[in-house]
Amino acid sequence: MSSARPSLPLEQLPRKAPGHRPGLLRGTRVLDLTTSIAGPYGTMLLADFGAEVIKVERPGTGDDSRHWQPPMYAGHALWYLSVNRNKLSITLDFSNEQGYAVLRRLVRQCDVLVTNQLPAVLAKLRIDYESIKAVRPDIVYVSLTGFGLQGGRKNDPCYDLVAEGYSGVMDLTGELANDPQKVGTPAADMLAGADAALGCLAALMDRARTGNGHFVEVSLVDSMTRFLTPRIVSYLGSGELPRRSGAKDSVIAVYQVFATADEPMTLALSNDAIWKRFCGAVARPDLAVDPSLATNAGRVTRRAELVQQIEQLLLAQPRAYWLTLFRQHKVPAGPINRVDEVVRDEELLVRGLFYAMENGEQPIPQVGLGIRFDGEAPGFERVPPALGADTDAVLGELAGLQAHEIDSYRKAGVI
Repeated sequence: MSSARPSLPLEQLPRKAPGHRPGLLRGTRVLDLTTSIAGPYGTMLLADFGAEVIKVERPGTGDDSRHWQPPMYAGHALWYLSVNRNKLSITLDFSNEQGYAVLRRLVRQCDVLVTNQLPAVLAKLRIDYESIKAVRPDIVYVSLTGFGLQGGRKNDPCYDLVAEGYSGVMDLTGELANDPQKVGTPAADMLAGADAALGCLAALMDRARTGNGHFVEVSLVDSMTRFLTPRIVSYLGSGELPRRSGAKDSVIAVYQVFATADEPMTLALSNDAIWKRFCGAVARPDLAVDPSLATNAGRVTRRAELVQQIEQLLLAQPRAYWLTLFRQHKVPAGPINRVDEVVRDEELLVRGLFYAMENGEQPIPQVGLGIRFDGEAPGFERVPPALGADTDAVLGELAGLQAHEIDSYRKAGVI
């Protein structure tokens, strides 16, 4: 009986060798004290832009996401591998005096420090903004927490699921007749991580101009709530409470998922010109000239009737037929892809969004930055690091420790 392992989806990805990482942040050094997803994603964005990111991890255990398994690949949790490329990893216990002294040495050599600890923990570990600023006055200090550093919830633990519940997005996701749904990705983590990188970049630009450091504060709940801006502003200005409607938008008519003769599809008739093009595509000129349907407001009034008619039209042909037709008529429409279909999307592959890092016999799957610079998709320089892989080099070069000192710290459990 054959014992050959089954092939993995990553084996179909284009291979990418190290090189061609953007140098936009070259010369910027980031001390990353974060764990899990939000913080590491934010610092990975900075690393992708060219910053040198030093990931500081707990000796022996490391980042929490290293233990979020299964699934695993090449001895690592895949969630960890997803948000930690282009970084160096060192292990350091800075809860004791020896380790804290080493941390201070590193802070002096860094431009940015990113944390995701609660205020009480920041104070206890002496890594709050005032303590770090005393070591490096022009530091760009980025705090990423669940609820922020002020207010009655500041020391409450928070994860993506909790933040999504607070933000209102769960109440607006799913069908009204069913339970509220979490977004199918750690949305609050990813949004807050991107906000942390964005705030850091703005602060670095000002520091380059003025020489002043900055204190940047981001919270999962704030970032996730801001994601609902159109819904919230609409409610505040109208008093109309939005409710979840599945894949059916309550503002635009018609803008939702429809069944076809085989697979479901999306259809976005988002303005008057598109509405007329749609009517032409499906050979319904009567709808195009109906004055009561000439505006979105009129179509909203007759939404139920229109949806029923469109449903009957689309059931007559398979999805591929409709997508081809609507593309010809410039009507926005598309498939509802599964993840396995997304990663085979030829257009996304051409744009370099999915690739496998060359790493000996175990290439590592990645989702790219998704931002192109000067017409090119960014490359990478480092695969996600093994725990503490760069401890000796970083402590020797940046902290100025001698080999015997590093050895003594290792024996004492400091690193």
